[in-house]
Amino acid sequence: MSNAVSGNAKVHDNLDAEEAEYRPSDDEPFMNARQLAYFKRKLVVWKDTILRESQDTLNTLQNEPLREPDLTDRASSETDWSIELRTRDRQRKLISKIDAALRRIEEGEYGYCEVTGEPISLGRLEARPIATMTVEAQSAHERQEKISRDE
Repeated sequence: MSNAVSGNAKVHDNLDAEEAEYRPSDDEPFMNARQLAYFKRKLVVWKDTILRESQDTLNTLQNEPLREPDLTDRASSETDWSIELRTRDRQRKLISKIDAALRRIEEGEYGYCEVTGEPISLGRLEARPIATMTVEAQSAHERQEKISRDE
């Protein structure tokens, strides 16, 4: 019986190793189950990393209050913390985009442009897994934003 269990563990380990090396390819059907699982795993790992970093920042803030006696040192520390907190705020917004991408995976909409309905290139999704538009649609959107801003 232990051989069957260890055999199953080896098969599971081999699958994990295979999946860890897997990269989506244009040679397979777009957003097939394997690609969806790949991007879901990538998004979940990214979110977990951000949450862990945020928790580390919070722990440091709680355990290391600003009490430098020198005003210059204190100002420098406050500036550093201000930058750190702005970074965490940007990451909080990023988490909501990651959650939205995970929802799109569950709803079967992930990987398709929210403007045109066309597939978003795998290269773009690899680089920016939270992308919601093709490069062309994103460029048009940004041009339109610039025009609106300039008026």
